[in-house]
Amino acid sequence: MHSSPDRPPEDLTARARIRDAALAEFAERGFKGATMKAVAAAAGVSVGLVQHHFGSKDGLREACDRHVRDVILGAAGEVQEAAHVSPEFLRGMYDASELSVRYLARALVEGSPVAAALFDEGSEVAERFFAATWPDEFPPGEAKVRERAVVMAAMHLGTIVLHDHLSRRLGVDVLQRANSSLIGTALVDVYAHMGEWITAQQGDRLRQAVTDLHMKERPDA
Repeated sequence: MHSSPDRPPEDLTARARIRDAALAEFAERGFKGATMKAVAAAAGVSVGLVQHHFGSKDGLREACDRHVRDVILGAAGEVQEAAHVSPEFLRGMYDASELSVRYLARALVEGSPVAAALFDEGSEVAERFFAATWPDEFPPGEAKVRERAVVMAAMHLGTIVLHDHLSRRLGVDVLQRANSSLIGTALVDVYAHMGEWITAQQGDRLRQAVTDLHMKERPDA
């Protein structure tokens, strides 16, 4: 029977067990490959009970989508609102979301509604971040802000989509809880060092060349 810290301890109902089993099944086999029978077996219930709670495989995916959206956006919101982000805080966030992140990784490849919604909301969060942090350079509503925000969202979610390749190169499962801080640590380090490099002479020349090319190809931008 599949269990997961993606749900609170009190959420031990048959419905929650079925949902967790479906998250794992969809993550591993995709929507087309997953079956109601396999989900029922993993949850330790009958196919009839799965149908009673969710109706169909489409209904089961919709429930998984809602759950994953709540878990991922909830975790992201807690990080944004936290006055002090401690290692313990981040560990709790990682522990709460492994199964949901695995589901999202598959959903991003398959193009499910939850993947589109999370990408859009992640982009909107990035837009607000740019506009609030550098209001003179990134006025709200401008195309420039949206372009940067969308690329930033793609960069971050790309590490989830490509988790198999990351895991292969690093020799560990990067989505496993024990390794969950690896990607975040690397991203922060990359941002810090690239920030230094791009303001140095060589980086500044590259930035200027890219900007000049963009202005030449899109003079109205």
